[in-house]
Amino acid sequence: MKKVLILCTGNSCRSIIAEALINSNLEGIEAYSAGVKASGKVNAYAKKVLEDAGIWRDIYHSKTLDEVINIDFDLIVTVCDHANETCPMFPKPIPKIHIGFSDPDGKDFGAFILTYEAIKAELLPIVESKLA
Repeated sequence: MKKVLILCTGNSCRSIIAEALINSNLEGIEAYSAGVKASGKVNAYAKKVLEDAGIWRDIYHSKTLDEVINIDFDLIVTVCDHANETCPMFPKPIPKIHIGFSDPDGKDFGAFILTYEAIKAELLPIVESKLA
């Protein structure tokens, strides 16, 4: 099983959506998410878009890097510019890519649907090709 870390600043929207999409759509790849400055909560609209898609799991929560730092990842994906700029060093060299998405936080539910669709269309094929 290949492991990918989706890294964002707050780990409340984009990275949680990406984690759920990868876990529900890509065989043989296990996703985790974390925030460089985790908010400690999942945005209610992010949770709703995942519930509506039938892929929400109660294990999804906003995590700090400390919670995942000891997992042997095969790939790190940053989904916001801040996380890309401040991505920490990991104990071993891990390939890192950046695929940025605009932050839907503070916007209406439609923005979360668009973010979900963008992540599904853009991020999943790239992650699958990198870890195939």
